[in-house]
Amino acid sequence: MPIKIRQPFVPITEVEHAAFCKTEDQLPAKSLAEELAVNVRWQEIPAEYLHYTPEELDQRIHQARRKLGKSVTVLGHHYQREEVIKYADFQGDSFLLSQEAASRPDASYIVFCGVHFMAETACILCAPHQKVILPNLTAGCSMADMAPIEDVEDGWTDLQEALGGHGGIIPITYMNSVASIKALCGRNGGAVCTSSNAGKVVEWGFQQGERVLFLPDQHLGRNTALKLGIPLEQMVVWNPFRRLGGNTPEQLRQAKMVLWQGHCAVHTRFTVKQIETARMRYPDVTVLVHPECTMEAVQAADMNGSTEFIRKTINEAPAGSKWAVGTEISLVNRLSINNPDKTIFCLDPVICPCSTMYRIHPAYLLWVLEGLVAGHVVNEITVPADIKRDALVALERMLALR
Repeated sequence: MPIKIRQPFVPITEVEHAAFCKTEDQLPAKSLAEELAVNVRWQEIPAEYLHYTPEELDQRIHQARRKLGKSVTVLGHHYQREEVIKYADFQGDSFLLSQEAASRPDASYIVFCGVHFMAETACILCAPHQKVILPNLTAGCSMADMAPIEDVEDGWTDLQEALGGHGGIIPITYMNSVASIKALCGRNGGAVCTSSNAGKVVEWGFQQGERVLFLPDQHLGRNTALKLGIPLEQMVVWNPFRRLGGNTPEQLRQAKMVLWQGHCAVHTRFTVKQIETARMRYPDVTVLVHPECTMEAVQAADMNGSTEFIRKTINEAPAGSKWAVGTEISLVNRLSINNPDKTIFCLDPVICPCSTMYRIHPAYLLWVLEGLVAGHVVNEITVPADIKRDALVALERMLALR
């Protein structure tokens, strides 16, 4: 087996994550020129959009929406800032929004206020005549960036060679991955999962083969496997910068779960210490975290679940209840605003929005909408036909499990 040597790197999306962190409770609306002062990557935009005030942006966006009518559907992920989410026709997680777009063929244009892999998924599911637009092309995902397709393809080949005749392995990728990885799973008997159905999909994976390769979030994979009763000693982490992911052939053959070494820059900020502090502050608090958090944080919490689970649980909770939440701050703030009869706060005292989601500033939304009014499609996201075909296979396998 040839030895591949790579230099470890940290995705720039991960490096930039702390750029928008603040100690205040809120994230105030600013002009795009003020946002650009933060030293992160931004897509270039015509100068006229830089200095519009929030009020001017609001007026112009509404004007553009009226002119475009039903030809445009605007989708807003739960992690979007308030000054963007208010323009969304539909709010949800990435897969729910992609399904929502696909169910509305009358809309010729889908403006996805989210990140790149979400727009790709919408493109895979939408009708051929629909065009998917991402307002800011630098809105990526640090987790997805930790699993470049070249590394995953090399790792998949190495796994096949190392396992030989010692039983198969099924690739399962989290929705937070590029389309080409979803396609790899589709071609090799695997599937896609969300944080809501990861348990069901991984369980299905074990019915297809002896092992599961879980991409790209090791924490969701580990937490899911533990819920299914798989012990830690039957899990290994695959480090793409080391030979055989840093494992021996024997370790790989004995493993049930091979966890790609990726993580979410937002959810790994939540710690056991923060949970202990929340309990000291409010002895009757319920701690609810996302399963992308570390194993230690998930086990210290009272509950864990997907974004939709977090929303539903808190929205349906009794008045007067107290909630310490371990997920993205824009969602936590929105839950607090919509539930004034409950005490809801973020576990992390330093307010850190998802830095890539935060790149969808209202000025970018206005730019692409006014482009459509003028007859120009700005920032269309496309997926090659062969990738779309194989990725759809992996998505359909997931849907068949519902």
